Amino acid sequence: MKKKVFIIGSGFSSLSAACYLAKYGFDVSVFEKNDSFGGRARQFKMNGYTFDMGPSWYWMPDVFERFFNDFNKKSVELYKIKKLDPGYKVFYKNNQSVSISSDVNKIIETFENIEKGSGDKLKKFLKEAKDNYELAVKDMLYKMPGFSILELINFRTILKFKLFLTNINKQVNSIFKNEMLRSILKFPVLFLGAKPNNTPAFYNFMNYADFGLGTWQPKNGFYDVVKSMLSIAEEQGVKFYKNSTVNKINIDCGQVKSITVNNKELNCDFLVSGADYAHTENLMDIKYRQYSDNYWNNRVWSPSSLLFYIGIKKRLKNLNHHNLFFDTSFEKHSDEIYTHPSWPENPLFYVNLTSKTFEHTAPKGHENCFILIPIATNLKDTEDTREKYFNMVLDRMENLTNQKIRDYIDFKRSYCIKDFKDDYNSFGGNAYGLANTLLQTAFLRPKLKSKKVKKLYFSGQLTVPGPGVPPAIVSGKLVANIIKNEGII
Repeated sequence: MKKKVFIIGSGFSSLSAACYLAKYGFDVSVFEKNDSFGGRARQFKMNGYTFDMGPSWYWMPDVFERFFNDFNKKSVELYKIKKLDPGYKVFYKNNQSVSISSDVNKIIETFENIEKGSGDKLKKFLKEAKDNYELAVKDMLYKMPGFSILELINFRTILKFKLFLTNINKQVNSIFKNEMLRSILKFPVLFLGAKPNNTPAFYNFMNYADFGLGTWQPKNGFYDVVKSMLSIAEEQGVKFYKNSTVNKINIDCGQVKSITVNNKELNCDFLVSGADYAHTENLMDIKYRQYSDNYWNNRVWSPSSLLFYIGIKKRLKNLNHHNLFFDTSFEKHSDEIYTHPSWPENPLFYVNLTSKTFEHTAPKGHENCFILIPIATNLKDTEDTREKYFNMVLDRMENLTNQKIRDYIDFKRSYCIKDFKDDYNSFGGNAYGLANTLLQTAFLRPKLKSKKVKKLYFSGQLTVPGPGVPPAIVSGKLVANIIKNEGII
């Protein structure tokens, strides 16, 4: 008889783990508390508009491809995807803007035109970033379950040791002088959920993911990836249950015995939680928890987000698919997230218009607009505050793109800290998990395998490899391999 593995949550790490575990011969069931699957990557449709609720940047396509290849699939067989050109547009004060091409040679030209001599500097910078990317993804990402510091030590990582002793902020500032160029190179760190001056310079590999591999978009939104992973899981025999809240994890003699779902006890042999780590441990008696409330309160958290999903009754001009509004201080906003947590005085923000690339995601002649403002966790979240920031960013959008937008809105929905807590049991209402600081990297992150309860495992953005969709997919594979090696089928 196949051994039973239960998985809590249906985000990317859970879907990945489910696919691999079923492939390895386990009887896998996934329990999702919400009414649709995908975790933060859920999607909703309203009034003819299609909105991805969370992830919207399709980077590191090789990681997605590797996952599908493991099941004898190719992404092109599962969903249509387009490389964006330009990848994104950055707005600055004084009506300045920079578009980042899909062609790295054109990006080098753009840098050179803004700051003389920076083109050659960028070539050298990207050569190192590519080398770091290949080391990170090919030699480290899939081989580091976070058990020991020894996982980090090999000939190539020793050569890169100095990059762990300095940070991205110092590295970028020492090479480039123009503040616009600096902000473009520091921006991918936002995906790692930390300040540039707290992120090791080794993580400049994200700049290669940006400039070298490009930015892509699935035809029907990021949920195309979720649906593809769901279809693979179902082909492998995985069973899915939505509207299924896990009330308790039941332990017997220091080992997982069962879970209580919608107040009904169900027995299992192994348990994986892709849900919030702290919330999962709170489903057990306190003696079985590895990490205290004090531990979680003292972590460096990636930001939460104030999100707006907006339907607009006209086509917008002067905007691309991805747009970054960096017309205010990057450093001040970072301090308001990490150093002095507070609602930002004048935040940076991001605007996504998938209808610019695939018009069917909005009614004909309309735009679907997704706005994201990074904010600190655990702030007081009220409707009045949400509306204040909506008006603030919309005023800036209208001014910087020279058009009226507010008068053409026919749908609006907001999403913030309270929703992250309610929908995902997210600690502090965080959106991306723990920041990838030096002291929260690799073996220093919360463990994939419980140290106190046998047959209990974790996956996702709070454990290894870290925040972001590609790392979450890898996380699912790592935990599945641990169970495969320990759970003699």
